[in-house]
Amino acid sequence: MKYFHSGGRLKRVIMCPPEKEYFNVENLKEHNFQEIPNKERAIAQHSELRKLIGNSGVEVITVKELPGHPNSVFTMDMAVSLGDSYIKLRMGLPTRRGEDEWMGKILENLGLEKAGEITKPGTAEGGDIIVAYPYAFVGNSKRTNKEGLNQLSRIFEKMGYDMRIIDVPPDYLHLGGMMTFIGKDTVIACKNAFSENILKDFEVLWINCHDVVTANVIYLGNNKVICRMRNYAARKILEQRGFKVYPIDLSEFTKGSGGPSCLTLPLDRE
Repeated sequence: MKYFHSGGRLKRVIMCPPEKEYFNVENLKEHNFQEIPNKERAIAQHSELRKLIGNSGVEVITVKELPGHPNSVFTMDMAVSLGDSYIKLRMGLPTRRGEDEWMGKILENLGLEKAGEITKPGTAEGGDIIVAYPYAFVGNSKRTNKEGLNQLSRIFEKMGYDMRIIDVPPDYLHLGGMMTFIGKDTVIACKNAFSENILKDFEVLWINCHDVVTANVIYLGNNKVICRMRNYAARKILEQRGFKVYPIDLSEFTKGSGGPSCLTLPLDRE
């Protein structure tokens, strides 16, 4: 069994380019959209992100959108990859149910074994799960409920991970908007979002978060980070600490309540 750390160098990801489903949203609230994205701009932005990740030496696997699921572009939430295995999740947003099953089949076709599964009435979304061996940080949120936490705890314990639960404030959607590993011993995190003591084992770049995805970045490895162009707080502190930051416009995905990492499902890191 491989051990996974989200602060390792990124090697392989799954991404789902927007083509038509992402723009087919009749009820914004049901799908957690702020507004309908602009199709031309969203397609161009996602293409630029894929190119940026691919040019960094990462294998990008693309999949077609799941019919009837505008949120299927946000691949991060559907499963947790642990390198050679995965945890099948159960989406907390009712309109996203089915994406978890869909992604599970994709991962198994890629050769990953199912290490565990969240079943009804449990819910858990990948945006709430940050695996950093020997720890697994999991958000107690609107999308990941108590039963989901209990099931995840049993799965991670069996696999040798120490699971730490972090309460996600109501204003935030997922734990991933509050913190991201940018190296195996370093985290960027919102100091106004949760107790600092939970991250006492790591070097933390604390920032004042101005929105719910300020601490949401993509760590490529080798001190390289992809960050939203307008995320000035994260960009400033990362550059001050010597990271190479690649700013990118992802405004059309903010309309779908997503940050950069929401658009990728990391399969392998080292």
